[in-house]
Amino acid sequence: MKKIEAIIRPSKLKAVQRGLKDADIPCITVAAVKGTGLQKSYSERYRGTEQSMILQNRVMITCIVSDNKLEECIEVIKENASENKAGDGKIFIYDVEDAIRLSTGVRGNDAIT
Repeated sequence: MKKIEAIIRPSKLKAVQRGLKDADIPCITVAAVKGTGLQKSYSERYRGTEQSMILQNRVMITCIVSDNKLEECIEVIKENASENKAGDGKIFIYDVEDAIRLSTGVRGNDAIT
């Protein structure tokens, strides 16, 4: 099993969510995050004063998938989240040792399907 964390633009969330659902990967967790990467800072006016903003608003999608769904999940995220510009985001992949469904006690791949 693998844990995928994708940090993407908020405007791309619906498209990624739809793509994952169509690929039979409907279970995701979403969190609003702020961060910075290769994109440049931007200026914003607040109460008449111009301020340089470094942190960008982003969305972090987390999903746990079986090893055989890993590449499909990555491709769906790449296709739906990328504009081929700096600031599109990143995908991180981690190994998951085990998963347990609390309601039934089922473990392993059966717990995530």
